[in-house]
Amino acid sequence: MVWKLFDQRRDQECYILAYQCYKPSDDRMLGTDCCGKIMERNKNLGLNEYKFLLKAVVSSGVGEKTYAPRNIIQGREANPTLNDGIIEMEEFFNDNIAKLLAKTGISPSQIDVLVVNVSMISPHPSLASRIINHYKMRHDIKAFNLTGMGCSASLISLDIIKNIFISQKNKFALLVTSESLSPNWYSGNDRSMILANCLFRAGGCAMLLTNKRSLKHKAILRLKCLVRIHHGAIEDAYNCCNQKEDDQGKLGFYLSKNLPKAATKAFVDNLRVLSPRVLPTREFLRYMIMSLIKKLNRNSSTKIATPNKSPLDFKSGVEHFCLHTGGKAVIEGIGKSLDLCDYDLEPSRMTLHRFGNTSASSLWYVLGYMEAKKRLKKGNRVMMIGFGAGFKCNSCLWEVMKDLVDRNVWDDCVDEYPPESLANPFMERFGWINNVQDPSTFILSDFLKQG
Repeated sequence: MVWKLFDQRRDQECYILAYQCYKPSDDRMLGTDCCGKIMERNKNLGLNEYKFLLKAVVSSGVGEKTYAPRNIIQGREANPTLNDGIIEMEEFFNDNIAKLLAKTGISPSQIDVLVVNVSMISPHPSLASRIINHYKMRHDIKAFNLTGMGCSASLISLDIIKNIFISQKNKFALLVTSESLSPNWYSGNDRSMILANCLFRAGGCAMLLTNKRSLKHKAILRLKCLVRIHHGAIEDAYNCCNQKEDDQGKLGFYLSKNLPKAATKAFVDNLRVLSPRVLPTREFLRYMIMSLIKKLNRNSSTKIATPNKSPLDFKSGVEHFCLHTGGKAVIEGIGKSLDLCDYDLEPSRMTLHRFGNTSASSLWYVLGYMEAKKRLKKGNRVMMIGFGAGFKCNSCLWEVMKDLVDRNVWDDCVDEYPPESLANPFMERFGWINNVQDPSTFILSDFLKQG
């Protein structure tokens, strides 16, 4: 019975055979001048809104080589169609999944499970059905189509696959994660909704997973554990980020001032569950001793500074950290909480700069950067941390199965990173707008003519 249980456990492992991040074509690149034209087209913006946007873009950590959907590049963001969103997704599916299957040598007919997560578009037939139709997958494939799960959706999809692998042996699963920006670009003037335009960019990732013991030697990563925390029952957390219409009826994504507080609380609760699963016993012994010393000194006249960081050293059990690229402040905040150094934060910072916040797929761009830089060695452990509307904080731990050297989506640019400076050219190009004082004499068309 003991051997049977042990042998059964070996068939329940979750391995990643390969993953492929998506890089749109260069004609969809959202450079400085292109951003300026998009903002100038929005007739709802005034001088104060332009100043706010300039400050937000400059401090966002996003560079000028990110990507946007075609309808935004073509100037149709104010009147998107359903077809715009579908075309955006099909461009990603048709390119990325084909590359992944070619890389692994797996045919579409071998896929047993398909999980697709795209939060802000839900056409009929579903996106999962469109993938099945395009690649002519089997009629008995188990398909799941997730919407509304936010930026942490890829780990939710992974949890679905992990649970299927527990009950079914020798399966292949295809996980597809992306976000549709075409119908969700905000064209109003509400500052809490304008901010999303400064951060979110087009992207996506497809990955092939299996629990086949015979393919263990081909796997690149093995899932060690996964933790999901959901604070939807807390009103402030539930309302801190959501898709809605503003007072003028314009659709957008609202980011509340309570978002950092909600994220911090969810993050702390997640770490409480995650830490016993990823940290060695010696770290908890150290923590207990330090807590005892602190308690003994509590009544001492000498005040001991309490740093705003986790009392546990997560680097004692984790070599690499994939942090959600929700923005510069998000990365810095998590880094401070976990006491991470610049080397640990570099992959997330560089991903935000090069690709922006690609929602649920952003974690895989960060992983791709680590692999392209040849950081991932056999036996290393990689922690992923993602946040999503609702409010959710999901995390997982991977074990690297072999030395990884694939440059993936970073192939043409990883040698340029990290650059000497991450300064955004927006200030140099449009900084003159901060010197304008009289909104009544400000002409919108001058936004592009000056600088």
